[in-house]
Parts: sequence; C-alpha cells; structure tokens
Amino acid sequence: MKQSKQKPNPPTAVTLETQLTSTRLAGDGSDLGIDGRRRVVIEGVRPEIDGGRFPIKRVVGQTVVVEADLFTDGHDEIAGVLRYRHEGEQTWSELSLVFVENDRWRASFEVRHQGLYYYTVTAWIDHFRSWQRDMRKRVAADQDVTVDLLIGRDLIKAAALRADGGDAARLNAIAAAMGHGEERERTVKTVLEPELADLITRYADHPWPTIYDKELAVIVDRVRAGFGAWYEVFPRSCASDAGRHGTFKDCEARLPYVAGMGFDVLYLPPIHPIGRTFRKGKNNDPNGNSDSVGSPWAIGAAEGGHTAIHPDLGTEEDFRRLVRKSEEHGLEVALDLAFQCSPDHPYVKQHPEWFMHRPDGTIQYAENPPKKYQDIYPLNFENDQWTPLWQELKDVVVHWIDQGVRIFRVDNPHTKPFAFWQWLIREVKRDHPDVLFLSEAFTRPKIMYRLAKLGFTQSYTYFAWRQSKWELIQYFTELTKTDVREFFRPNLWPNTPDILTEQLQHGGRPIFMSRFILAATLGANYGIYGPAFELMEHRPQRQGSEEYLDSEKYEIRAWDLDRPDSLKELICRVNRIRHENPAFQNDLSLIFHQVDNDELIAYSRRSADGKNTVLIVVNLSPHYVHSGWVQLDLQALGLQTGNPYQVVDLLTDASYSWQGPRNYVQLDPHSMPAHIFRIHM
Repeated sequence: MKQSKQKPNPPTAVTLETQLTSTRLAGDGSDLGIDGRRRVVIEGVRPEIDGGRFPIKRVVGQTVVVEADLFTDGHDEIAGVLRYRHEGEQTWSELSLVFVENDRWRASFEVRHQGLYYYTVTAWIDHFRSWQRDMRKRVAADQDVTVDLLIGRDLIKAAALRADGGDAARLNAIAAAMGHGEERERTVKTVLEPELADLITRYADHPWPTIYDKELAVIVDRVRAGFGAWYEVFPRSCASDAGRHGTFKDCEARLPYVAGMGFDVLYLPPIHPIGRTFRKGKNNDPNGNSDSVGSPWAIGAAEGGHTAIHPDLGTEEDFRRLVRKSEEHGLEVALDLAFQCSPDHPYVKQHPEWFMHRPDGTIQYAENPPKKYQDIYPLNFENDQWTPLWQELKDVVVHWIDQGVRIFRVDNPHTKPFAFWQWLIREVKRDHPDVLFLSEAFTRPKIMYRLAKLGFTQSYTYFAWRQSKWELIQYFTELTKTDVREFFRPNLWPNTPDILTEQLQHGGRPIFMSRFILAATLGANYGIYGPAFELMEHRPQRQGSEEYLDSEKYEIRAWDLDRPDSLKELICRVNRIRHENPAFQNDLSLIFHQVDNDELIAYSRRSADGKNTVLIVVNLSPHYVHSGWVQLDLQALGLQTGNPYQVVDLLTDASYSWQGPRNYVQLDPHSMPAHIFRIHM
C-alpha cells in the first residue's frame, strides 16, 4: 500500500520574499541580499584579475578604463556609474558609464595618488529615459499622449523633490507646464531633449540598483615604476687603476658617465661581505685561491651578512653618500636583494634551523643541475621557525630603506614561497609606498605572472631570447594586448651578467645596436649590464654557454670607457629620445604594423593624449641591408587618409614626407639598423 505524500503549501508572497532576501551571495567578504526588484545584470567587468583576487597596476597620473556588460529583461533603458575611491577616502566618486556597443559600457578615472584605489560598478533601470524613448515613438506616431505626459510629469516632480536651487525650480516649471494646453505642446519638445534626461539622472531615485559584488583594486606606484632606464654596474670594478678593488667613492666618480648616457636607475649587485668557504675563482672555478674575490651573491662572512657592507667597498656612510650623490645626478640607486647565504654567513651559526640539513649532517648547498653553487646555502622556508625567518628578511629590506634605497632588484624570487613575497611586499609598501621591487625570475610564464600579481612592481622578461620577428610580435602582443598588461610591468634587458645570448656572441656591433634599440623602444622600462654592453663584450666562457668569459661575477674587471667604438653615444641619444617623447613612457599603446620583409619589424607608440606619436622600424639582421614596404594603420596613428605627413628620424635627423599607409624603408645594419620616426601631423 502506497503512502500518500502531502503536497507542500505554495509559498506566499511574504515567505517568497523572505527566502530571496535571506539568500546570500559570496563576494569580497560582504554579503549581498538578493532583491527581485534589482533587474540589471552586471557581467564581464574589466579589468579584473583572477576574479578580483589581485589588483591591477598603474602609476600616478595614468588612467583606469573600466568596462562592463550591463543588460536587463524586457526593453527598459538602463544606466550605471563607475564608483571609485582612494584608500584614504571614505566617500566614492562616481562617473556615468557610457554605452559602447552590444551591451558593453565604459568609463575611466585618473589615479592621482600612490597607494590603493578601489572601483566597482552600479547599474539600475532608468525609468525616465525609458519613458522618454517611448514618448518619442508615440509623438512620432501622432498618438494621444495625455496619460503618458502625466506619467512623465510625476517622474520629473519626484526628481524635483531631490533637486536644489535652480535645478529644482526648472524641473517644477517643466512639470507644471505639462498639463496645460498650448504650453503643454511646447513642453513636449523640452521633455524629449537629452539634456533633460541628464538632469533627471542627477537627481533620480534608484531604489533597487544592482551593485557589482566585488570592490576591485588598483595599486598605484610612483612614476618611476612605469618608466625608466636601468644601468647595472659592479662597484668593485669601478676603480680607475686596473686590478684595484673599487669602492663606493670610485662609484661616485662613475656617476657622470652613467648619468651622461641618460640612465635613471643605477643598479648595484650585492654589496655585502663575501664568504670565503668554497669561494669561486675566475670563470666560476670551484677551486678559488687566496686572490679570488668570489661572487657577490655568496653573501655573508665574519664581517656580517645582509645588512653589512663589504669592507673593501667602504662604510655605511660611504654608501649613503653614494645614494645622495646619485640623486644629484638624477639617478636612483637600486640594490640587489638576494636571500641566500654563504657557508660563512652569521645566520648559519645563529640560526642553523633556517637551512636544510642532509643525512650526513652537512647543509645543502644550492644546485640547478648540472650547475653547482657550493658557495651558496639556500634558505629553507619550510622550517618550523619560518615566522622569525620572514621577519628577519623583512628587517633586511627595512634596513636598506633606512639607508636611502627605494628600489630593489630581487634575485630568483621564484625559488622562495609565493606567500612570503605577498606578505613582505605588502608589509613594506604599507609603510613605504614609494618602494619598488623588480622580479628577476627567468622561469615559466605562469610563475612569472603569479609573482607580478602578488605585488612585484616590475618583472624581467623573455626579451633576450625573443629574436625573430614573429617571436617579438607574439610575445609583446601577449604583454600589451591581453589581461597580462594590467598586472605585469615588463623590464627589458638585452644582457645581464648571467645572459650573453648566442645572438650577441656572433652578431657583432649591428646586433648590439639593434637589440638595444628594441629594448629601449618596445618597453617603457629597460636595462643593460654595463660597461659590458656598450663595449660589446661578446666572448662566451665556452661554446654553447651564455656565461661570459672572464665574468665579472667572479673577478674584478677593468673597462676602457673611452674606447672609440663604444655605443655610449647611441645609448645617450636613444635615452634622450625616450625622455623627450611621452609616447615611450607607457607600455599600453604599442601597436605592430605590417612590413613585407620578415627581417624588418615596425611598431608604433603614442602618448596618452595623442599628441606624440613615434614609429620604429628595425632591421633584425646583423649582416645584410634590408628594405620593404611598411603598411601603416593610419587610424591607430591618428592620421587622416589622403593627407600627407612628415616623419623625422630622431636618430639621424633626416626628414621625409609620406602619404598614405604604404611607405618604403631601407636599413643598413652596419651604419644604423633602425629608424625612430616622430610623426608630425
């Protein structure tokens, strides 16, 4: 015998409302009640990184363009605003969202202060615009609109109650006129004007707005984060007399040379005491002798660790003086942050628990098989005393901030926990928002991107190994035309003390010139390791290696800065071009143009206000003259079809008159492998 089931009672209006409003949506930590009267849907908000988990990046003075899909059921008109505020502000500023196409809406705001900004989107049914739209149709169809005017009058009167001053008086006058004969007819024209809808919107009631369920964030850095040229130099090789260990005072003497080439950042490898145990000899010889100076990245000795200075470089006061003198030359000092230790580092005795111990009792040294770094002990972040380790490393950063450093180049951050970097950068920037961190992580893309999301201000890239035309276009399209552009700020280096590409080994002077111009013009931030670069150091330690012969990492080098074949004049000119043309000072305007020759690459940059436009064409071959026809995207360049325009080569001062999208170029890599054209409308 089947048991009968009692049918549940249908929910009443009260119980249905209770069910709906008690439902909660998980957002950014706050709960939002669902109200069935909120009819507008908000989707596809951009920029938004990983569902709003991470902030996007901007520098002071830049713009954040926000887009969202807004739509509703039925045929009502909708409206919305972009809401934004700085973390130090309690109230939100609002900007009306403007319809773009296909339910896509857009608005933008400028970030004017360092720190965090928040933004979100709100949208609602616009009853007056819906009424106004339908009213136009009825008037055009010559229908009786008596009742419809009364509906509109009520909407206007409701807005008048919330308005003040002259706006309230005007709205009341319009509402009053809508019910009177001839005056009403004249008023119909007034109530259909778009300007009235704008006024009503200002004072309209939005009782059931849809509020996007996330407050998204923007981390805003100072301008140097978005634009700068870096120059890496080993202080110990700055002595004027060959063979002597350089000092910070020798570095001071080098400042006019570096500043004279137009650089903005002077980057110093580690300046700390170097361990003696397993100290490396020349060319990474594991059997160094008493004359070996060792690798600066083997940090720590009896003289101290990460907060100490190598005694041969000078004192802490000497370092502070170098920082001050650098500023007088328009340079900021960036310091290497390498969280690793030599076997002689004080941490090894004071905190043996911070290192990994092997079964035989020895401490595990660093390896990247088949490479071995017997002179370096990596820190073990999985030890039980990880909390004091984190705090100690933060104290290291704060120590150098106290000495005047505001930029850190971080060595191999991908070999330390992500959570550590997120914590460290947040803690440091909370008290020192002007501090910048450059991530030196030559690893897999997702790891590089994760580090950028966690807070690194800038990031090294694969630029050194992107050499063909299609590789460059593909890579820089990814960096500048996808969501990557919102959080990953590239810093382009054609060489480093660890990277001497095969192309630089065999391409001669032309390849050094072209790779430099590419680095300096494809990105707003770039750097070179000098004087090795401008003096075109190209000898590898062995065939197939990217290590330099007689690498400065393991010995003191003497450089002839006055060599007549030096590239310093070209470097100076290009850096001056970068400073004089705002088009180079952001990464978001890069556009590639077609050229009918695979050895020629063409791309343009444009300033945010559209007043400064540059076109760069580079011969990628170091051996042969190449020519071709450049097919320009005139609209992207702000040019009118059919109008002539002038292009001036900022490298040679040559001037050409062009017309239309298709123009001829020819480049000899041995004289000058590139054009940097400024386009004059």
